[in-house]
Amino acid sequence: MNFRTLIIDDEELARKRLVNLLSGYSEIEFVGEAENGVEAIEKIDFIKPDLVFLDIKMPGMNGFEVINQINHVPFIVFCTAYDDFALKAFETGSVDYLVKPVEKERIDLTLKKIRSLTSFPNKEQLINTVKEIMHTESEQEATVLPIKGSGKVVFVKLQDVTYFQASEKYVEVFTRNGEKHLMEQSLKYIESKLPSYFLRVHRRYLINTGEIREVQKYFGGKYVFIMDDINRSKIISSRNFGQVIREMFEL
Repeated sequence: MNFRTLIIDDEELARKRLVNLLSGYSEIEFVGEAENGVEAIEKIDFIKPDLVFLDIKMPGMNGFEVINQINHVPFIVFCTAYDDFALKAFETGSVDYLVKPVEKERIDLTLKKIRSLTSFPNKEQLINTVKEIMHTESEQEATVLPIKGSGKVVFVKLQDVTYFQASEKYVEVFTRNGEKHLMEQSLKYIESKLPSYFLRVHRRYLINTGEIREVQKYFGGKYVFIMDDINRSKIISSRNFGQVIREMFEL
């Protein structure tokens, strides 16, 4: 059986990663992508795909609201950032989940599960599943950053992270003791998963406000953040973030 597949995620990088991973499966037939909830509802009801990969947290309209408003109900594979509670939410066996960043080995299991299903899930079942996921996510605040690479996962305490810096292909993670790690996710995606004490001060920089040693005014409405790490790193903000910085630090 072929699965006419729709991918829904507000992150272009996440959509591309899924397309690349799913392209190796002969039963997957791509029928489109959507980058927000409104577009997702329109495409699900118009295209009527068999299989949808749906990001749960999206700006404007989340996964719950999408499921609540669609008329056509396909197989749904939810994409989430948390793994420790997800198994309970999917005990019904009618849907599945993927934890970002998505790995091929996990997709193998997802497709094996989808192939074994004999009927599409009902809407009420999907709504209850998403409610449970979103309720649990809202109660959790990340304390550790899992960083994958070279066949292993390194766990970095978020309180030890001084700042994130976006480069062309990666995001660099700098810690207070001078360590540097690389992440494949976009800075926008990482920001959406971080606690509120991380602050975007530039399109390339996210800083830990608990690790700021000093803030200095700079020209053009910018500010210099001197971080309390071993290198006394200096981060220069963008003028676009000036108002947020002034309000937060009462400058």
